[in-house]
Amino acid sequence: MSEPDQLRIFVNGTALSVPRGARTLDAVRALDPAAADAVAAGERGVTDSRGLPVAPDAPLSGGTVLRVGSARRTGSPNGRTDAEPRRGEPGTAPPIPTDVLRRIPKAELHCHLDGSVRPATLIELGRKYGVPMPAATPEALARHMYVRDARHLEDYLTRFDVTLSVMQSAKSLERITYELAEDAAADGVRYLEVRYAPVLNARLGLALDAAVDAPIRALERAKRDFGITGRLIVCALRHLPPAVSLELSRLAVSYQGKGVVGFDLAGGEAGHPASAHRAAFDHAHEHGLACTCHAGEGAGAESIADAVHVCGAQRVGHGTRLHEDPRLMDELAERGIAIEACLTSNVQTKAARDYASHPLRTYFERGMRVTLNTDNRLMSGITLVDEYAHAARDLHFGLDDLCTLARNGFESAFLPDDERRTLLAAADRDIAALKAEVA
Repeated sequence: MSEPDQLRIFVNGTALSVPRGARTLDAVRALDPAAADAVAAGERGVTDSRGLPVAPDAPLSGGTVLRVGSARRTGSPNGRTDAEPRRGEPGTAPPIPTDVLRRIPKAELHCHLDGSVRPATLIELGRKYGVPMPAATPEALARHMYVRDARHLEDYLTRFDVTLSVMQSAKSLERITYELAEDAAADGVRYLEVRYAPVLNARLGLALDAAVDAPIRALERAKRDFGITGRLIVCALRHLPPAVSLELSRLAVSYQGKGVVGFDLAGGEAGHPASAHRAAFDHAHEHGLACTCHAGEGAGAESIADAVHVCGAQRVGHGTRLHEDPRLMDELAERGIAIEACLTSNVQTKAARDYASHPLRTYFERGMRVTLNTDNRLMSGITLVDEYAHAARDLHFGLDDLCTLARNGFESAFLPDDERRTLLAAADRDIAALKAEVA
């Protein structure tokens, strides 16, 4: 960590410490004196994490992310570099075709089962179980379920009452899980972690074991039919008593090695600290079960610290407000704690103002292990290919960067080392072939 009289900043992905009061040029000189001379002579430019130009004499603050561009083309009126376009400048690179985005081999780590139901399936199951739906056609229901007007996370979560109303039987759980795996496979997803809270599927008497067995059967069938590897994460909920969380942790542990790979805590953060559920996390850790935790979505960076420091989370769901605490960012980067980023839902819940201001780029430039995920396909009206397209269009991720995001997903999977290495090796081969083809 930096000393009190030092600032921790990042230049071209390298962490540096500079004195308080230092300027942009000082930071570049700390990394590369020759590059600093070129910047001072106007031969090279500096941009921030958003790709916007930064003046050489601009003052620095803790956590600043800078990128020094390549040598400018002689006589170029706008100073654009030969080697790379200026990040954030519209029109400097052609859009990445949707087919290329789809062909990137992906791992999705943050996908809620009850937020990813096909509208047509909702209508069919509603008729089967006598549950009225808010709209009569798949198109109208999709429009209704899409969240446009949420004031905060809690507003966003109200849509789940609709999907959960028809997810109270083993047959419906198996069908919905299978269809989600099929949809993910069509997105180029090779590995999928599906998360849900089985306690919410037991409202009509379904046993918790049956609520886990059904999705496992579906994922096994999807592996045979679509070649996608799927595993489950059992979620507890912040607003329920800690005793319920402990029961769900025990349930998850009992299925460890049988289809369940992790334990999570979800739900509204405000007024519900993760530390209240520490016993559930402790039980998972004691039995070697990996843990993630929703944090930094409906509350600030202190919620992330609570999840990591008190509950021992090895990944953070969302982490959108982590940038509020640069020291905590440093810690998570150094420890390799992955961020499960979800662009669209973060904009919908007001965790991020818009796509362009989402901190995904900041985290990526800082060297953090960030992954890209849908969160809820239905409520957000998206596919994982859509999320990769947003990263490319709104945050100026190139193909190499997007492939790194994809690799991060495989590297952060809650799988045994041998399974993770096998999936990553196959992804690396296909990434190399894809890059060679589109070069």
